[in-house]
Amino acid sequence: MSKLILTRHGQSIWNAENRFTGWVDVDLSSKGIEEAEKSGDLINEIGIQIDISYTSYLKRAIRTLTTILKKNNLKLEFNTAWQLNERHYGSLTGLNKEETMKKIGEELFKKYRRSWDIAPPPMQNNSKHQESFSPLNNSIPIGMMPYTESLKDTYNRVVPFFENEIKKNLLKKKNILISAHGNSLRALCKYLFKISDLKINELEIPTGNPLLIEFNEKFEINKYFYLDKSRSKNIIFNQ
Repeated sequence: MSKLILTRHGQSIWNAENRFTGWVDVDLSSKGIEEAEKSGDLINEIGIQIDISYTSYLKRAIRTLTTILKKNNLKLEFNTAWQLNERHYGSLTGLNKEETMKKIGEELFKKYRRSWDIAPPPMQNNSKHQESFSPLNNSIPIGMMPYTESLKDTYNRVVPFFENEIKKNLLKKKNILISAHGNSLRALCKYLFKISDLKINELEIPTGNPLLIEFNEKFEINKYFYLDKSRSKNIIFNQ
């Protein structure tokens, strides 16, 4: 049986400041570094050998992954993919969430933040935040770079990448670690746990708490649980 470990990066600097981060390449906060180290310890404690690792183009996810690999005495060899990047928040990028909700109203704020298929207004071409994007983005094919995304848009890049690149290794009974982001992991969990469009807004992915998913021979989920049970979140399954 193969195992998949999903880890949302540790708290980032902008997470701590309650800002929409999206594709801006901010680093981990001091708390985030501690969460990444704790993730590594938790994975080490269960004694699972990680065969292949994947992460996004963003340093907060990469740093979380490399911290975990070091904690498990593994080589710093991993695969990066822009498809695992956080959801692009468009013109909301960099804004404080509480201040934005007061400005645009709670109803519209919730639609932009948690709905399945509503994206915020796009980021402008001259936005200062594009200067803070990962340099790895230069390898993204022309026409594929988003300027805003809904969760559905994020799903439509995450899931094909999973099906084409990651699933084949799970079927070979490889144990896979993915270090990514709140919304790219929500999108993947929607696919794996068969969560409906209406229910997906209820799914929360905590920072720095690995989620272990075990598959049977038919690639059906056999069991799943957060390694740090004190900070676990409810997983919606087939709803």
